[in-house]
Amino acid sequence: MQWSLVLLILMGQCSLFTCQLYKYHFINKNKTWEEAKKYCREKYTDLASVYKMKDIERLRQSADKQDKEAWIGLYNETVTSKTEWKWHWSQAREKYTDHQTKAKWHSGEPNNAGGSEYCVITGKDGKEWWDASCTKPQRFICYDANTTSDQFYVSTAQKTWLQARKYCRDKHTDLVSGKTQLEDQQLTSKFQEGPGYWIGLFRVTWRWSDGRSSFVRPWNQIFSEPDNKKCAMLDKEGRWRTDNCDSKKPFFCYNDKMILIKENKTWEEAITHCRENYKDLISITDAEQQRWVQERAKDASSSHVWLALRFTCILEAWFWVTDERVDYKNWASQVKTDDCNMSGAMETGGEHKWYKEDDMMKFNFFCSKF
Repeated sequence: MQWSLVLLILMGQCSLFTCQLYKYHFINKNKTWEEAKKYCREKYTDLASVYKMKDIERLRQSADKQDKEAWIGLYNETVTSKTEWKWHWSQAREKYTDHQTKAKWHSGEPNNAGGSEYCVITGKDGKEWWDASCTKPQRFICYDANTTSDQFYVSTAQKTWLQARKYCRDKHTDLVSGKTQLEDQQLTSKFQEGPGYWIGLFRVTWRWSDGRSSFVRPWNQIFSEPDNKKCAMLDKEGRWRTDNCDSKKPFFCYNDKMILIKENKTWEEAITHCRENYKDLISITDAEQQRWVQERAKDASSSHVWLALRFTCILEAWFWVTDERVDYKNWASQVKTDDCNMSGAMETGGEHKWYKEDDMMKFNFFCSKF
């Protein structure tokens, strides 16, 4: 059986391009934003969403460097109800949950005073939060994931939220994010008297047409656009701009590479099914792809879904059978040791961690379509 698996593995090599989980298409037809969305949903998956900075260059390549403005799937949705506000942490892997953070807000907050409070400051003791205008200069707190001795930098200088985040990302890791970091004793001992501090919490009214979250947005451009320009486009220089949604221009669609197979199969049965009917099992090589897959995994009918991740005793290593290096990892803490009959599966609920499972277990799985 081990040698048959090796043959399956050797058959599954792919290039960087074909291992992408979504593909862009430039449509050289002039349509309004709504017309473009309808076209993309009928012919592909949806208007193009951008999930990492490299995607911008992929969009331009799909247009063959044509010197035209073109719609993407980002639009400004006016939301007035607090219950519909979408809060995010600057560190994308941290998830904002209302039940964990409700007690943190100061009485009456968040209130969006003046209609422009999209960022969050914490008080001098770190126990309460206020929403505030992102352009207001404040002190700020950075987090550094690359050290354990002193992970927090508490500034005395004041910057806008965007300036603070850039500083933190240039000098450390990011603005402090998540309940665990904010309650760390290393940090709470550093607070000083005076105005509050920017933390990594923010919200936006901009959404992608496919309903998915993305942390790649040109905030400095979008915040400066007129309110009546509600739809986003890629301009001739590859920069993001907004325009009136009724303007007519070409557009970008995307096609989702993945399909969820809601059949419970062993790992070998799953990879065989994918290669006979589609292309291969899905691999996950960065945090953006992890988010892309885990959103779709919520629709699975099994506790886990198989990935293209395999341990082989011949190589004594975990690796993607699609011939990609296992640099990005999202393993759960487990007592299971590596064994010859182990394959990788992602939990479909909870934190969507990866687990080492006996490859005779039967789960749903994702196939790549191209």
